Amino acid sequence: MALTTIGFDADDTLWHNERFFALTQERFTNLMRAHAGSDHLAERLLAAERRNVGHYGFGVKGFTLSMIETAIEVSEGRVPGSVIAEIMEAGREMLSHPIELLPEARATVQALSGDFRIMLVTKGDLLDQERKLAQSGLGDLFDAVEIVSDKAPEVYARIFARHGTGADEGLMVGNSLKSDVIPMIAAGGWGVHVPHDLTWALEHADAPEDNPRFRRLPDLSGLTALIAEIR
Repeated sequence: MALTTIGFDADDTLWHNERFFALTQERFTNLMRAHAGSDHLAERLLAAERRNVGHYGFGVKGFTLSMIETAIEVSEGRVPGSVIAEIMEAGREMLSHPIELLPEARATVQALSGDFRIMLVTKGDLLDQERKLAQSGLGDLFDAVEIVSDKAPEVYARIFARHGTGADEGLMVGNSLKSDVIPMIAAGGWGVHVPHDLTWALEHADAPEDNPRFRRLPDLSGLTALIAEIR
């Protein structure tokens, strides 16, 4: 079976990302302690993120705006300007956090780069994703980089046709079943799920266990062997 092109997700597949959202949400909870309990605040924030993702997209900017909106809502407009300023500062700090590669990320991409076309396919804010890629030191290992607003079957079909030999001869690796695995399989390719300890609630989905093109690995260290098996 032909397999020519490997796509990697970025956030929480090659480097840590969700941990910074979790830390900022904890900071947000402390800032809003006088106005809402942690569980209620988390529910309202998630609802705001769900409403806003179609307007602001994925990433830090949308998250920051959702925190501000939630702060205004739960406080019934009484949240001090100083708290809004701290929320904005927390968002800015997220946009400058250092990149920490996940174990085996570099070694795995390097090991595959000689035999396959290697792509980075990530979604989120363009400037932030470009910053993280530059700081990761992995940029030169990719034959193509695609930063998209969302990941859907037609997006994968278009990307793997443009940079490879079609989705049916492609494989996508990522921590999100909803974004990295299920739509790639729907496009005709292989989807490999590499779970991360932290996954955003809006990325949860049921695994397509019965699909012959679905695979799961505990970490990236087993990817080269898996791909050899598939070939």
